[in-house]
Amino acid sequence: MDRADALDLVATTLVSRTSRLARLLMGRGSRQLTRTEAGLLATLLDGPRRITELAETEGLAQPSVSKLVDKLEARHLVLRGRAADDGRAVLVSISTEGERTLESARSEIRALLRQSLVGLGDEDLAALVKSSEVIERLVRSLQVGEGRQ
Repeated sequence: MDRADALDLVATTLVSRTSRLARLLMGRGSRQLTRTEAGLLATLLDGPRRITELAETEGLAQPSVSKLVDKLEARHLVLRGRAADDGRAVLVSISTEGERTLESARSEIRALLRQSLVGLGDEDLAALVKSSEVIERLVRSLQVGEGRQ
């Protein structure tokens, strides 16, 4: 396969395949969190965010994020506060319970994935290790392009 074909194959399949993997793993767990909830909580691990920032980061409409935050707040997974620089702006942060719940969900997903990986041969496992490293570099390059690090 030449480089152009490889670029097309990865650009066409990577997101759908990794998304399907995430859906399968999340669906087999205890379902403490939806993928969207887990994504939002993971974003909040980096610090408090405004609703508008969360909407942009998570690729959701602002009203959807507000409803999601309402649900997470009712479950004591996030906290709302006012921004010090603008008292009108609402900041959302992850609570201690939110951190615990997210880590529990992540731990469960890791265990499920590990069970699936055990059956792979050494060559396939090595390929996945390398792929994981490449995906991390790709994520970092995309974040730098957005002005985030």
